Amino acid sequence: MTKAYQKAPLPFVGQKRMFLKEFRKILDKIPNDGENWTIIDVFGGNGLLANNAKAYKPKATVIYNDFDGYTKRLAHIDDINRLRAILFDLTKDVPRQKRIPDELKERILQVIAKFGGYIDVRSVSTWLLFSGKQIAHIGELGDHQMYNTVRTSDYDRADGYLDGLIVTHESFDTLIPKFANTPNTLLLLDPPYICTEQKAYAMTGYFGMTKFLRLIKLVRPPYLFFSSTRSELLDYMDYLKDCEPAMWECIGDFEKVSVNSHINYNSEYEDNMIYRF
Repeated sequence: MTKAYQKAPLPFVGQKRMFLKEFRKILDKIPNDGENWTIIDVFGGNGLLANNAKAYKPKATVIYNDFDGYTKRLAHIDDINRLRAILFDLTKDVPRQKRIPDELKERILQVIAKFGGYIDVRSVSTWLLFSGKQIAHIGELGDHQMYNTVRTSDYDRADGYLDGLIVTHESFDTLIPKFANTPNTLLLLDPPYICTEQKAYAMTGYFGMTKFLRLIKLVRPPYLFFSSTRSELLDYMDYLKDCEPAMWECIGDFEKVSVNSHINYNSEYEDNMIYRF
């Protein structure tokens, strides 16, 4: 049986662990351990929702569409831990959360450049950059001031994290239509919204306005949509209610759960989960 993780094994922008309790309540609406149900984590992210869906509904078919290449990162946890240990040793004399001197910064860049294994850009970002900052490529690291936030311990191995999941790697506009006529299909939707910073996503520049509108055309209940005050999903839903009654009839009349999230000590925003079941 799949183990239900409480958080993803490796760092990821937009973790949904704060919604797990409410997410599991929605899964409770699915009877018989999910038998004859299909649950599609359309944008995949870190796989936490797919993992929990399979753990709590073991008889369901759960598809994890690895939109961001997270499975590749999981396969290289040993290398990630090896680089972490090297950087932790290099920064041991720098106070935690404090700026790394320029001389040491250059040494760190040299060590990373010579590292012979897999380099996980997102993990490195959390170790060396100011909280909330992300880079898309390791070559951008030298453009930023470094801080000593290197993780103090290794990441646990992701044993069983993907057990029972069907892992795919494709665009939402080819994946969702495959299940348009499949009854009992739950869509989990957490796209990189057009109004958010997208460089932390693997497919940078991929999700623009036209893609968002194409996605909306494919959505039908039951669904879960994730958004935040940094996106305009709720505003768009208000527009549908006022101006597109047919679309509102199809996907509106939803319920909403909200939580406050923090990027760093002086920056926060509201995360939302809207759903219609």
